[in-house]
Amino acid sequence: MVKMTVKQQRFADEYIRLGEITQAAINAGYNSKSAYKTGSENLRKPLIKSYIDERMEELKKESIAEQDEVLQYLTSVMRGEVKDEALLVVGDGDFGSSVERHQKRADTMARTKAAELLGKRYALFTDKHQVDGDLGISVVVDYGDDDGS
Repeated sequence: MVKMTVKQQRFADEYIRLGEITQAAINAGYNSKSAYKTGSENLRKPLIKSYIDERMEELKKESIAEQDEVLQYLTSVMRGEVKDEALLVVGDGDFGSSVERHQKRADTMARTKAAELLGKRYALFTDKHQVDGDLGISVVVDYGDDDGS
């Protein structure tokens, strides 16, 4: 099984971090005069390319909240488990004051908004729609034959 060299690994990691071929190659220890060419060649190598693709997918997954995480967060806000930090200015005497940090439960508006979002997700609320229009109904009454029988 072929493995990347240490330099190739450094290049791939730097490329992921910077998104720029030349500087990634230089940071990895390649010659600055041929850094772009060497970096471009590295990006065409299947082993390095697949490593970069896998790492990018991992980083994407780490940085984007999944559905369960969002629902858990909204639930904790709704229940008042999430604490907001508030700054409070306290007077210490004649002309002095200090700022103190205090933790407080999420306010009612934030909790209500979280409950609304959860309710929408689980379709707990139904919107009623009033539809108006002229249907143009005509009624025809048929009393039978006109011959009197």
